[in-house]
Amino acid sequence: MNINYIHQKLGIPEQSIQKTIQLFTDGASIPFVARYRKEFTGGLNEVELANIHQMWREAQDLEKRKITVLKAINEQGKLSVDLENKIEKCNELLELEDIYLPFKQKRKTKASIAIEKGLEPLAKKIFEQKVEEANFWLKSLVPTKFDNKEEALQGARDIVAEWINENTDSRNIIRKIFNQQAILISKVKKAKKDAAEKYLDYFDFSESLKKIPSHRVLAILRGENEGFLSVKIDVSKEDVLFKLHKYWQIRDNWTGKEFANAIEESYDRLLFPSIENEYLQAAKLKADKEAIEIFATNLKQLLLAAPLGDKRILAIDPGFKTGCKVVVLNETGNLLDEMVIFPFLHTLQAQNQLENSIVKHKIEAIGVGNGTAGRETEDFIKKNILHQDQFKHIPCFMVSEQGASIYSASEIAREEFPDKDITVRGAVSIGRRLKDPLAELVKLDPKSIGVGQYQHDISAKLLSDSLQQVVENCVNSVGVDVNLASKSLLSYVSGLGPALAQNIIEYRNSNGKIKNRAELKKVPKLGPKAFEQAAGFLRVRDAKNPLDNSAVHPEAYPVVEKMAKDSAVSVEELIGNKNIRSGIDIQKYISDSIGLPTLQDIMAELEKPGRDPRAQLEEFSFANVHSMEDLSIGMIVPGIVTNITAFGCFVDIGVHQDGLIHISQLANKFIQNPNEIVSLNQKIWVKIIELDVKRKRISLSSKDVSQNF
Repeated sequence: MNINYIHQKLGIPEQSIQKTIQLFTDGASIPFVARYRKEFTGGLNEVELANIHQMWREAQDLEKRKITVLKAINEQGKLSVDLENKIEKCNELLELEDIYLPFKQKRKTKASIAIEKGLEPLAKKIFEQKVEEANFWLKSLVPTKFDNKEEALQGARDIVAEWINENTDSRNIIRKIFNQQAILISKVKKAKKDAAEKYLDYFDFSESLKKIPSHRVLAILRGENEGFLSVKIDVSKEDVLFKLHKYWQIRDNWTGKEFANAIEESYDRLLFPSIENEYLQAAKLKADKEAIEIFATNLKQLLLAAPLGDKRILAIDPGFKTGCKVVVLNETGNLLDEMVIFPFLHTLQAQNQLENSIVKHKIEAIGVGNGTAGRETEDFIKKNILHQDQFKHIPCFMVSEQGASIYSASEIAREEFPDKDITVRGAVSIGRRLKDPLAELVKLDPKSIGVGQYQHDISAKLLSDSLQQVVENCVNSVGVDVNLASKSLLSYVSGLGPALAQNIIEYRNSNGKIKNRAELKKVPKLGPKAFEQAAGFLRVRDAKNPLDNSAVHPEAYPVVEKMAKDSAVSVEELIGNKNIRSGIDIQKYISDSIGLPTLQDIMAELEKPGRDPRAQLEEFSFANVHSMEDLSIGMIVPGIVTNITAFGCFVDIGVHQDGLIHISQLANKFIQNPNEIVSLNQKIWVKIIELDVKRKRISLSSKDVSQNF
């Protein structure tokens, strides 16, 4: 593997790359390396490690492809030492495929048919632009094998055209022009014009390929896939032919003219379609990666949203005709009670039911799903219950239902609540999302959470790999209570996965609570490597050793114990006494296995062991608006950011229809990325600037709007 190549691409020191790849080869995860192997990597963060990991995997795929290519060429008896060296030095798949192109087994082509007819010698002489030899071969072929001269010349041009197409320099000349000039063009298909209204912006559209935003590329390609748009790339054919003529040094004779014709035929029939497809695929891949990056950023913000914590929660899945499903969850999220209320049909009865439940179960917070009847249910609770003195201390939160229905019908939900219907499961999910968004959302396929753009149009594998990594990073950055975590949550812990997660659950069920981290070694099939990778991210509350409920890795326990011993205190006293810790010179504890970065992390962890890095949850209230008819131009209202895309962000202002703040309306300055200004779940004041009730569109602005809450 060419470490220097990765260094040039990423700008990361070669030594850090080498050691990082060795850690990956030994089975280490990105979260583990980022947290516990900083000395080895030079303190690389998760993004840098993920980039190295991606290039490492791509390099492995490239090496496999090289083996296939070398074998195929060797079997043809055409593998020279120079060619083998050239292939071995390839760092890009595209470069390798260009080299392999002349040797690739093809279906019957115009060139292969012409070769079968004996036209290759004539083609070679035209390719070499040798008039006399070409004349000789032409005379020998016409009229003995071909009826006329043009038929023979056409066949020879077909062969030359294929040689030009298979020439790496020819392809790179065209790529250079594509890089400079390529324009993406889309037009509506006339027969589909009436049905293609949603693609109106792209009926007659053109934009520079290197400047067009990712969301436009994905929209245009979706329109093409659905059969509404025709899409192509345009460059100057004149410029291409001029460059190719210059490269091939076309001479002023009849063979030169035939060669020039072959160049044009090669460009029209072979080169342009191939390079156009290559650039369309590259544009799609670039758009995919940008969309995935947005999705990943949103997902991370959503997963790390502020949790309510260990509270007794009354959760409501709202509904009009079928009523509201209500559940009660205890501090650990277990289901205590359930009922159905009809606040819009039997108001007093519903009020009494909720009041009794709140008192009986000592409810500390209420969560209401933000779907159908959500705002109305929230209003009912605030007006009829929470205004009373005995209930004023109870906060009420609107909770996103995105993906809740998918969870309710999932195998995970059936395993958790086999005897409950989907309405109960949905209400439980709402309550648990309020308690701990991360622990609940990991039960869903990240794609179903719906915090991105064009997620159904982008590469499923790229999206899945990226989002899985985001979830893993989030889970491990927060840490997991080994005795309370679900199988879904445990599965994302570094070094575990579904099988070991299930083994932990079964061990808990058979042996009771896990008392310390060392006990994890008794879990079936959880070997030394898995323990090394997972232990630092698993928390054991109320363990005898307080370090078991911290992010300090067991391998570092001895150094903490030595710090305590040198300070003449216990580990508990060391954790609880800031003055003692401030007097420790951590330089004294640097060793071959533990360096300064890890010691600094240890001291920070001892400050607040097991701390949750997420923010505190705050109560939020919408304005007194419930539908688009309640809005007016110029009105300023509070909202919550629900989704961020490349072109702006969507904001829930409480009217069952999110509004859009276009990127141009986010601030009084140029914004490259909406994430520079806003984040998911952020509270924000917005101004209504456009309303289209018929099309259910709300345009918002945060320009010149005070953000003081």
